[in-house]
Amino acid sequence: MNEPISSAPDALLLMAPGCPHCPSVLESLGRLLKEGRLGRLVAVNVAAHPEVAVEAGTRSVPWTRIGPFELDGVYGAGELADWAAHAAAGTGMAAYLAHLLEHRQLDRAVAVVRRTPGALTDLLALAGSLDTPMGTRIGISAVVEELRGSAALRDAVALLTGLAASPEPAVRADAAHYLGLAGGDLARAPLALLLADPDPQVREIAAE
Repeated sequence: MNEPISSAPDALLLMAPGCPHCPSVLESLGRLLKEGRLGRLVAVNVAAHPEVAVEAGTRSVPWTRIGPFELDGVYGAGELADWAAHAAAGTGMAAYLAHLLEHRQLDRAVAVVRRTPGALTDLLALAGSLDTPMGTRIGISAVVEELRGSAALRDAVALLTGLAASPEPAVRADAAHYLGLAGGDLARAPLALLLADPDPQVREIAAE
């Protein structure tokens, strides 16, 4: 028998009559609840309670929230178990942001970064990894552009300075762009160094 996890996250499932995929998601979440991997499971029929869907900001079902992770659509039992494990351990934010950007959910990614302490750090860690796919990197830039001039982005200048020292020109180019979006006096020194970068694209972005 699996031991209950003391930090097991709560889950919310929005479903509707006639939804062909909702029962399988409900069954998978119910299994996680029985195994002690979820602390509580609330299932809501949005046909009877549309206000819950409005509050969640979704128009489609199934829609699942496990801890901090909001998931649109159909997820298998293994995927739901992985997100539950991340939520219980307080990990997985970088993977979640990458997941949102890969699925073109830019608005949700921006909202997560704005409201979740540490999420911007996870996002910038993705920017610093060459394993991050190009499509996701473009999404990261779009999120950072939404944060232009914000206190959160200015507070991340030290992290951006670290990216600016990367041995990879593509990462340094992104760092130059992000430092320009952050603005402020602290961003000037690392940008000045990038003006003399050996890579011409990095120099051009730093100059802009």
